[in-house]
Amino acid sequence: MAGLALLMTVTPMARAAAPAQWPDATTGHRIVRVDDRPGNYALYFNYNPFTPDGRRMVYLTPEGIRVADTRDWSTTLLLKEKVDRLLFVGNRAPVAYYTTNPTGGTENEGASVIWSVDLDTGKRRRIAELPGGRIESISADDRLLAGHVELEPPPPAIAAQGRRDPKTGSPSYSGTGPDGRPLSFAQAKAQWMAARLAAGVPMEIFTIDIQTGARRSVTRSKDWLNHVQFSPKDPTLLMYCHEGPWEKVDRIWTIRTDGSARTKVHQRRFQGEIAGHEYWAPDGRTIWYDLIQPQGVRWLAGHDVVSGARRWLRIGPGQGSYHYSSTPDGRSFSGDGNDEGKYISLFHPRLDDGARASGTLDAAALIATGTLETERLADLSKHDYTLEPNQHFTPDGKWLVYRSNIEGKPAIYAVEVAKPR
Repeated sequence: MAGLALLMTVTPMARAAAPAQWPDATTGHRIVRVDDRPGNYALYFNYNPFTPDGRRMVYLTPEGIRVADTRDWSTTLLLKEKVDRLLFVGNRAPVAYYTTNPTGGTENEGASVIWSVDLDTGKRRRIAELPGGRIESISADDRLLAGHVELEPPPPAIAAQGRRDPKTGSPSYSGTGPDGRPLSFAQAKAQWMAARLAAGVPMEIFTIDIQTGARRSVTRSKDWLNHVQFSPKDPTLLMYCHEGPWEKVDRIWTIRTDGSARTKVHQRRFQGEIAGHEYWAPDGRTIWYDLIQPQGVRWLAGHDVVSGARRWLRIGPGQGSYHYSSTPDGRSFSGDGNDEGKYISLFHPRLDDGARASGTLDAAALIATGTLETERLADLSKHDYTLEPNQHFTPDGKWLVYRSNIEGKPAIYAVEVAKPR
């Protein structure tokens, strides 16, 4: 039942042995292997895994939820339970949120139960039943959860082709081409996304009150709604996307939790232009996203939703990444690389002369431009990018946590940001 608060206490297990560490042979930065247990999973790049004081990080293993101490990277099993999805940690309290599947099935967007677990006491609390859909975010004041749901099932062929791992949300696309031969992962993904967009499945973005379990609709649409993210500072402001092949959608939007002020963040201007992998900067008012224009012109684009100011930073050779993220102070960025440049990197922005000159730009009309300077942290030359690194800065900015298979199997690593002495 929604709002049923069932409290249970879980006793944390023994602390694991100190993790292995070494200097990266290419960069010299210190690397720590946090966990390489089979089935380990660290959160997607825009889900917060850290407690408000920054001293603990949650992640998932098949046995349950583990906690890493960011001071020495030792780990402890917090909750021994079959978890469907580990969601995130709250912004104000050391409480992790997760879902369980009451039927034991593995269908994405199936029925689940939302829980919280207190990292200090181990107490669990049942928040609400979720008949379907996915929880994606928590408000800045820890009062609301937000998610999306399909109001009607997609066509069976589309549903079968786009099945996801229930813990990670990672899809396992499959399909065949006109010649009957199996498609590559990328080709099958493109085929599936185009078909899913064309299906026009009715969807809803909703919120759930964490204390009462009450559910409220934010917006409904036949657009493919996804990637719902609360501003980390404004508890009534949501960002979400129109999912689909990026060249076919105006992807990035904001909306208030009461359904008002629906606003498009980026309008495509060129045929083939794409924008995506959007995330909130720590200031809670700037949205950053990967913008690729014709002829391979690529930007890390930022939009201040309060002032309207835009800042685009040119992504040069070797600076492309699957995901970018901002340092806790908002001054620099990280990137997890791609097949053209396999590194965990820091990028330091340098604004062009005209953008630096005060009083010369109309923030509402002109875009400030600049470039990025690269600092390499971790060599991922042996990494297979079918596994996304999904890097996270620790709240003190001293470490970047990521996943990699550089040693032949998926593991969670942390690289020290400080330059080697």
